[in-house]
Amino acid sequence: MDYTTIVTTIKDLIGTVTLNRPEANNTFNIPMAEELNLALMEMDENSDVNVVVINANGRNFCTGIDVNYVDGKDMEEYLRWVRLMEQMNMTIARMKKPVIASVHKIAVANGIGLVAACDLAIAADNALFGATAINVGLFCMGPAVPLYKSLGRKRTLELIMTGDLVDAEEALRIGLVNRVVKAEDLEEETRRYAAKLAAKSPLAMQLGKSSFYQMEDLSFEDALELTNYHFATLCTTEDGQEGVRAFLEKREPKFKK
Repeated sequence: MDYTTIVTTIKDLIGTVTLNRPEANNTFNIPMAEELNLALMEMDENSDVNVVVINANGRNFCTGIDVNYVDGKDMEEYLRWVRLMEQMNMTIARMKKPVIASVHKIAVANGIGLVAACDLAIAADNALFGATAINVGLFCMGPAVPLYKSLGRKRTLELIMTGDLVDAEEALRIGLVNRVVKAEDLEEETRRYAAKLAAKSPLAMQLGKSSFYQMEDLSFEDALELTNYHFATLCTTEDGQEGVRAFLEKREPKFKK
C-alpha cells in the first residue's frame, strides 16, 4: 500500500515503520494515526516479518498530536479524534509480533506514549522525553495509560503533572527505554537488537507476547494458570519440540518461518 505519512520497509525478517511528517516533527494528525495502525496490522500478518521497528524521519521522533485540531469542535468530534490518536496503544498490545521503538531527539506527549506502548525501546543518547500536554493547558491522559504500565504510579504522575523533559539516561533509569546508544549508532544498534529477536522462534515469540498481555492484569493465581496453559500449548508445537531437541543436541535450532 502507498502511504503518505509513513514509510514501510521489510528486510531480513525486520519490518520497519517510519513516521514521515518531518516538516511537522511527526506530530499525529488523522492520516498518520490511521496509516500507522494499518501498517502495524499489515506487518503483523506478513510472514516475512518477525519483529517490527518504529522509527522516524526528520529532526525529532514525535512531538505529540497536531493541536490545530482543537478549534471549537463538539465533544463527539473530539472523542472520535482522540480515540484514533490513541488507537496505536491497543494495536501494539494486540499484535502478535514484538514492536521496538527506535527514538532520536524529542519524543513528547503522544510521542512518549508511543514509546511506552512499544514492547521495547532503544534511545539515542540525544533523546528527550516528556508528557508535555500540561504545558499547553491539556493533559497527557492517553499517554498516561502505557506510561503507567511501564513506570508505575509515582513516575507517571510526575511526568504527566510537571510536563518536564527527561534525558535518555533518566529514561533508562526509570524503565521507559531498554537501552541507550550513541546517536550515530542508533540505526545499527536497533537493527542488531531487532535481529536478535527476529532469530528466535516466531511462534514462541508470538505466543509469548500474547500470553504476557493477557496475564498482565489478572490476579497472581489466574495469571499463573493462564500462562501454564499457554506454556503447555507451546510445548506441543513443532518449534517447541525442535528448540528442545536442538538444545540437547548442542546445535542451532531450525524454526519454522
